[in-house]
Amino acid sequence: MSIKTAEPGNRTDDSLRQTALAGVPRPTLGTVDAIAVIVGVVVGAGIFRTPSLVATHTGSELLFLLAWALGGGVSLVGALCYAELATAYPHAGGDYHYLTRAFGKELSFLFAWARITVIQTGSIATAAFVFGDYASQVLPLGGLASSPLYAAAAVALLTGLNMAGIRQGKATQNLLSLVKVLGLLLVVAAGILLAAPAPAAATAPSPSRGAFGLAMVFVLYTYGGWNEAAYISAEVRDARRNMLRCLLWGVVIITALYILASLAYLKGLGLAGVAKSPAVAADLMRVVMGETGARCVGVLIAVSALGATNATIFTGARSSYALGLDSRLFSFLGQWREGSETPVRALGAQGTIALFLVLLGALTRKGFETMVDYSLPVFWFFLLLTGLSLFVLRAQEPGVARPFRVPLYPLTPLLFCAMCLYMLHSSLAYAGIGAFTGLAVLLAGVPLLLLSSRHGKEARMAP
Repeated sequence: MSIKTAEPGNRTDDSLRQTALAGVPRPTLGTVDAIAVIVGVVVGAGIFRTPSLVATHTGSELLFLLAWALGGGVSLVGALCYAELATAYPHAGGDYHYLTRAFGKELSFLFAWARITVIQTGSIATAAFVFGDYASQVLPLGGLASSPLYAAAAVALLTGLNMAGIRQGKATQNLLSLVKVLGLLLVVAAGILLAAPAPAAATAPSPSRGAFGLAMVFVLYTYGGWNEAAYISAEVRDARRNMLRCLLWGVVIITALYILASLAYLKGLGLAGVAKSPAVAADLMRVVMGETGARCVGVLIAVSALGATNATIFTGARSSYALGLDSRLFSFLGQWREGSETPVRALGAQGTIALFLVLLGALTRKGFETMVDYSLPVFWFFLLLTGLSLFVLRAQEPGVARPFRVPLYPLTPLLFCAMCLYMLHSSLAYAGIGAFTGLAVLLAGVPLLLLSSRHGKEARMAP
C-alpha cells in the first residue's frame, strides 16, 4: 500500500499540486452509497431532540408542521444550487473548490481552516456527544465522564475505520443509515398507527414575537448536512449525471421522514406534550409500549448519532485534503492513500481536533449545546458564500459544461442566499457567546493565511 503526498521543497504551487495528484480520488461510490452518506449525515439525533424546541416556538400544530415542510423546501432549493456546482465541478474539495474558483485562494483557505477547526469537527463532536449521552444511559460506565468517554471512543473508532479504507467506511455508513431509517420508521408507525390521540392540552405553548425564526434555526439545524454530498462528488460514479439524483433523493427521503415523525409526535403527545418533552421519541414510545419502548428508542438514537458521526467523518476530511493540495503550509494533508482510497492524514488531523472539542465540551458539561453554538454561525456564513459562488462562476466561466442548470435562475439561488443570510442572523442572535468563540477561531486562521501566502510567494520566486 503506497501513499502519494506533497513533499516540501523548492517547487512551485503547480508542481506541488501535480505531485500530490499522483494519488487522487477515484469514482468508487454508487448512487445508493452517496444517498446513504447524505441521509446518514442529516438524520442524526436532531429529529429526536429539536421537535420540543420547534413546538415551543411555533405554538400551533399547523405552524409546527409548516416549519418542518419549509425546512425541506429550503434544503431542496439549496440542493438544486449544489447540484449545478457539483455536476459542473466534481471535486473532493466540494465548497472549498467552488470558493477557490469564485473568490480566490485566500477566502477558500479561511473556509478550509474553519471547516477543520469549527464546522466539520464541531459537527463530529456534536453527534458524538449525542451518542455518548444515550449510550451512557443504555450501558452506564459510572460517573459524569461516561458520556464524553463514549463520544471520544466513537470519534477514535470511526476515524480509524475510515482511515483503514473506503470500503470499510462506506459499508459502516450503509449499515448505520439503514438501521437508523428503519428505526425511525418504527417510531413513526408506532405513533401514527398505535398511539391513541393525545387529549387536548389545557395550555398550549405561547411563542414570543419572532419566535418562528428561532424555530427555523432548530429545524434547519436538524436538516443540516445535505451539502456534504459536494465532498464526495469526485468519488461518485458518473458524477455529472448522478449527483443531481443523489442530492434530490436524499433531501426528499429526509423531508418525508421528518414530516412523518412530526405527525407521529403530534398524534401521540399533542403539541403541548411535544413542547414539554426533552426526549420526544422516548416519551412517545413510552406512551405506546411502556419503558421497554423508551429503552429501545435510546438504542435507536445512539445508533442514529453514531451514523451521523461516521458520515460527517467520511466527508469532512475531503476539504482538508484539497487544502493540502493548494497550500505548502498544510501540504502534509494533501495525500491520498492508494489501495484504501482515503485521505489518511486529513482524517487523522480531523479526528485529533474533534477529540479536542470533545474534551472542551466535557469541561463545559454541556457538550451538545456548546458544539451547536460553536459551529452554526460559521457554517451559515460560508454556506451563503457558496450560494453566491454560483452567480460568480456563471459570470466568470460561461464556457464550463453544466450538465444541470438550476431552474428559475437567478430566483432560486437568490432565495437560497436570502435564507442563508436570515439563518446567519438568527444563529448569531440565538447562540451568543458560543457563536463568537467559533468566529474567534475562524479569525485565528488569518495569521496562518498570511504565512501560507508568504510561503507560496517564496516558492514562486525560487529558481
